[in-house]
Amino acid sequence: MDGARHPHRQPKRQLDSTILHFVSTDCFYASVFENETPALRSLPLAVQQKQIVVTCNYEARRRGLHKLQLIKDAKKTCPDVVIVLGEDLTRFRNASKELFNLLRSFSWNSRCERLGFDEVFMDVSDIVEHNLGLLNAHDLANSYFCLSKNDPTVGFTFDASELAGHTYPQPPNKELDASQDSLSLRLRLASHLARYLREQLESEKGYTCAVGISTNKLLAKLVGNLHKPNDQTTLLPPYSSEEDLDNVTSFMDGHEVGKIPGIGFKIANKLRAHVLQRPAEFDTALVYGGTKEDLLVADARRHPGMGPDMLEQLLSGPGTPHGIGPKIWGLLNGCDDAEVGQAREVPKQISIEDSYLRLDTLGEVIRELRMLAKSLLARLHTDLLDNDEETPAPDDVVPGPTTVPRRWLAYPKTIRLSTRPRPPDGSRNRSFARISRSAPMPNFVFSLKENKDTVSERLVTETLVPLFHKLHPEKSGWNLSLMNVAATNMADAASEKGGVGRDIGKMFKRQDDVLKQWRVEDTDVMEVEEKMEEVKAVLPAIPNGDKGGSEDLPTLSQEAKHSVNDQWESEDEDMADGDLFCCDQCGASMPSFAMVAHSRWHAQS
Repeated sequence: MDGARHPHRQPKRQLDSTILHFVSTDCFYASVFENETPALRSLPLAVQQKQIVVTCNYEARRRGLHKLQLIKDAKKTCPDVVIVLGEDLTRFRNASKELFNLLRSFSWNSRCERLGFDEVFMDVSDIVEHNLGLLNAHDLANSYFCLSKNDPTVGFTFDASELAGHTYPQPPNKELDASQDSLSLRLRLASHLARYLREQLESEKGYTCAVGISTNKLLAKLVGNLHKPNDQTTLLPPYSSEEDLDNVTSFMDGHEVGKIPGIGFKIANKLRAHVLQRPAEFDTALVYGGTKEDLLVADARRHPGMGPDMLEQLLSGPGTPHGIGPKIWGLLNGCDDAEVGQAREVPKQISIEDSYLRLDTLGEVIRELRMLAKSLLARLHTDLLDNDEETPAPDDVVPGPTTVPRRWLAYPKTIRLSTRPRPPDGSRNRSFARISRSAPMPNFVFSLKENKDTVSERLVTETLVPLFHKLHPEKSGWNLSLMNVAATNMADAASEKGGVGRDIGKMFKRQDDVLKQWRVEDTDVMEVEEKMEEVKAVLPAIPNGDKGGSEDLPTLSQEAKHSVNDQWESEDEDMADGDLFCCDQCGASMPSFAMVAHSRWHAQS
């Protein structure tokens, strides 16, 4: 093998998963406004934050507008542009949750992971494998996709002899499209499921999306970008080869290294500098900076000596995790072993931030910290409190308050403050040089009795300002371009499905519905008393009866639950007389497994 081109074998690719990647559009913020007001779809629409166009719809882009453009420049380029304020993110969060919950409702394994506002990964391996077993190989054109494990009537008809949507590469003939190997069949079924889910999102929620279909998160995300904003693409096999002939390699080779998820800004720069043998040139005119020189994955992968060992030496350093070389080498070859995360009721962290042209006085910092703290507290209440409104408490359970307060679904253990100081030269080039300090989240944050303004003010004065002084001990001379406040290290609270405990209140609320199918009707009091007399008549006398426990004599409640009307069967009903043992001290008969406990009772008497 040519050492210059192939110093290492291609990493082994995982082929047993089926992953869908949904992204609503390139302009999700604009789509939310358009969904609220459909008339905006035909107009050039721009969403403003600060003095910047953070996104715009496709009509606005057609007229020359683009992301990160100054508002004054956007108005000059397109005088009739409709500008809407997008600094309040509430409507975007709500829309994102609705779309995520709809997709999650179709998942069998709950592997449904949200990334930002407008991206969702779904691992549909189990659904696809189930339907693969239902296919009739002799009549693929008239297939049925089952969407429920328990109800075979829930689903849709489809043509399993063809793929739905676009492919990479475009199939040259019908034979490739109708291949019968396992991977091709699984991807074909997944493409029809993706089309069905896209249709559901549009019909039920009014949103269009693009979808990528492949065997890992990396490939699904990248291949879905090929036909935005409202279509889907499947990455076709073959996925592995001894030579550079498989579709994954040819697909990855055409991407710029900085566009590969998992390869960040700094790593991409190191790769460019290593291959080019000099630092890449940057466009300093851009607000956030950007490289003028692209480095394709093919050029990096085929560079002499390139491989996991060389990348480990090149990229390792203080703070870099061990094994960074093999990981980046895998990404360059389209390998990604990261699993789709389980759907979560609560986010892993909640973060609020804002950027500034100049922030260099303590008074301005405290003012901004107050705004960030209020926003963070509002997010905590929105995302971490259960949705149940306060409800009347049963009069016969706990006397006192007439309402049951809302409860926390999770508690962030840590609060983190991050800032991004501007470079000393005052430049505005793209930089990730954030500095952070953390502290335990104060307990008063979770108080639902205090006023929110009071809680947020305490959070600023008692926690955030001291953290800021630790980050910037000097009294002046700093100039910040960004501040971020985050609630992190989330711990699930008591819940019905786990956590550190169980919510007894909610269990009582739901017990009537949950236990309905097993409910045993109350036995008439007279019937219970008669039954008790029968029990007493057959049980031997118990010495020191004041010490007798439920182990020896059933209480009224126990006997009522196990009355003759019960349908539960005793495990000892079929036990023969010869299997019973008699106590030498009191003469009581019992199975052998009960003798130890009975002897212990005698010892304590």
